[in-house]
Amino acid sequence: MNGIFSRAMNLRYTETGYIFMAPGDDCARIVDAMLYTDYHEEFCVALSFDPGFLVDLMAAGFLVMSTRIDRPPDSPPDYPRYLLLPKLHLERSALFFPDIRETKTARRLLNRYELRFDADFDTIMERCVETHGDAWLTPPLRESIRRIRAMDKQLRTRNGESAVEIRPVSFGLYREGKLVAGEFGVLAGGVYTSYSGYRDEDSSGTVQLILTGRWLRDRGAAFWDLGMPLAYKDRLGAVNVSPARFVDLFRGALSMGLCPDE
Repeated sequence: MNGIFSRAMNLRYTETGYIFMAPGDDCARIVDAMLYTDYHEEFCVALSFDPGFLVDLMAAGFLVMSTRIDRPPDSPPDYPRYLLLPKLHLERSALFFPDIRETKTARRLLNRYELRFDADFDTIMERCVETHGDAWLTPPLRESIRRIRAMDKQLRTRNGESAVEIRPVSFGLYREGKLVAGEFGVLAGGVYTSYSGYRDEDSSGTVQLILTGRWLRDRGAAFWDLGMPLAYKDRLGAVNVSPARFVDLFRGALSMGLCPDE
């Protein structure tokens, strides 16, 4: 099976066995190759941070990460400093909104805060870097995400079986007008994928998650892609799904309309 995909798609591999991707690749078919061949890694590798390439990757279901490269001695001036790492998790955390759990403690706090959609995006992304570092959210990746946001809607839309707009967005939690927690991620059709978040006050992170879940539910999102499974996501009501199940759910939700506040 791997040979069939390799001949039909001309798959390229690094010396260490990772699939190498580049602009112009059929990202959805590479996802199929990852699922239905003997490829056991969750990462692919790329050198391009072109915004259009990132849009294609996000539309295929990849969570796009990156990393800094240590330059070897006497390397040429054009030796790459960063790698793009499209990731298809070996296990994915997904939240379906009928299952969202709201503790009594958290519900008592909700009225203290206000959730704002897609306000202060740059501030929230940079606060995530300040909180967690830039090991994967590197400068060129952040710049590419900003460039996607600046692109015309038509350029952020990819056409497969149905058109889907890729939109990096943020959710900010405010108390008395002050930003106290937030996260950013990517909207693709009826799916929101979380990338990173932070909080400045105790319990504000939990409140932000609950209000974000309500916001997505009320606007008809199919599910919330939470990425890597973690205990706090389980407590929120998320379940872990296989890569194949995730891709089926993701592709099924791409044609769904979501009407965010403008």
